[in-house]
Amino acid sequence: MPQSSFDTLRALAIGTQALGLALIITLETVLGDAARPWQGGVLAAMVACALVIALVRMYRNKRRQKQLAEHLEASASKNTER
Repeated sequence: MPQSSFDTLRALAIGTQALGLALIITLETVLGDAARPWQGGVLAAMVACALVIALVRMYRNKRRQKQLAEHLEASASKNTER
């Protein structure tokens, strides 16, 4: 099965990082030095999003590998029956 050229998880990762960076810069511009705790929270949220996206990607890859192995096993058993 051919894979799509558009990777939703990659787009989500890029989008969350871009949004986080824009928010950090905006907080610095608006709040000045008072923005530091908020910037730390935004950075923590960015890291959490990146970790969740990495876990989802790992889960999808493992599931795809398992399905491929099952498919190969089924086709191999089909060929031995003949």
